[in-house]
Amino acid sequence: MAVMNVNPTRMQLTKLKKQLATATRGHKMLKDKRDELMRRFLDLVRENKELREKIERELADCNNHFVNASAVMSKEALDASLMSPKQRIDLELSSKNVMSVDIPQFSSSTRTSNEGDIFPYGFAFTSFELDDAVMSLNELLPDLIRLAEIEKSCELMSAEIEKTRRRVNSLEHVMIPRYQETIKYISMKLEENDRSSRTRLMKVKDMLLDKAHHYSEHYN
Repeated sequence: MAVMNVNPTRMQLTKLKKQLATATRGHKMLKDKRDELMRRFLDLVRENKELREKIERELADCNNHFVNASAVMSKEALDASLMSPKQRIDLELSSKNVMSVDIPQFSSSTRTSNEGDIFPYGFAFTSFELDDAVMSLNELLPDLIRLAEIEKSCELMSAEIEKTRRRVNSLEHVMIPRYQETIKYISMKLEENDRSSRTRLMKVKDMLLDKAHHYSEHYN
């Protein structure tokens, strides 16, 4: 690991040690965030799997009802029955922050509170199978909305997990080792300079003592 291009001074050493401590704390926080994101992501994936399987089963039942309805009703009568819906669904979007990820929150409401408004036709000339199909789709709607919410949340959390994983790896394998190597390099340089300074001081001291000894002998 290459060391940073910095001057080997005590001030720089102190600065790098502070930066290393900050990077180490940041690394731990990002690892904790990544682990918590992964835990919540896996919970959503499991819920998504169960909900999708449930929806696929119920959609198959809805299709069967429509097939049965089309078997006893003409295509023109079936199309006319569904042409003018009475009920309307309003969908509102909000968001919830989960570990710095804004995941969507959907809420739905109907134009009227009358449950019979889900049927856009009279019952005199339609099949009960069509009624069952419409009721099944109406009951399935909340699950479909929840599935859309979960799948978008999974997509957003997956992107955040990948971004956090890259940051963790960068700190763990690049930045922190580089700080450590640079601190080690500067510490060794400073120790080497200290030894050189002590050696020079000892030589100067020996020269002064030797000079003082000769001076003393000269005058004695």
